[in-house]
Amino acid sequence: MLNFFSHLLGPVKPIIVKTMHKPALFTIGYEKATPDTLVAALKKAGVKTLIDVRAVPASRRPGFSKNKLAARLEADGIAYVHLRDLGTPKAGRDAARAGQVEKMHGIFEKHMEKPEALLALGQAIDIAKVSPACLLCLERSHDDCHRGILAAMMQKRAKFAVTPLVPRTTTD
Repeated sequence: MLNFFSHLLGPVKPIIVKTMHKPALFTIGYEKATPDTLVAALKKAGVKTLIDVRAVPASRRPGFSKNKLAARLEADGIAYVHLRDLGTPKAGRDAARAGQVEKMHGIFEKHMEKPEALLALGQAIDIAKVSPACLLCLERSHDDCHRGILAAMMQKRAKFAVTPLVPRTTTD
């Protein structure tokens, strides 16, 4: 049709529409969740890559250690990436276990000044720019976990739209 009208209208220039769409970044904690409810929440949100930000990707909770979680996610079409350098140092984990969330935040923010942590942060940003990604750690609440700090850092650098996910529990 364009060719038919081009002799009447002259040369036609394509219109390029730029959207203001922000890339999606999610966060999720597996505390009180099961592998099934975690995967269901990720799939419902459209997450394509889970970024595990635990310093130690082991868990006493069945199905949440690195290899089992990665295999489960892969079976459901979700990629798994572990970025150890985005995990909370031992002193921060100890503070979190003692209920000292502010102290843990301070320790983690200091940790994020290290070159290896900044490099891993750049990797997480690159991953999340490509497709919807989700940061994973233990704590159910985004605000009580270092992943909230990471999400804010990523949002500041790459203008992500951040959404905390809360998987259903067996009591929901």
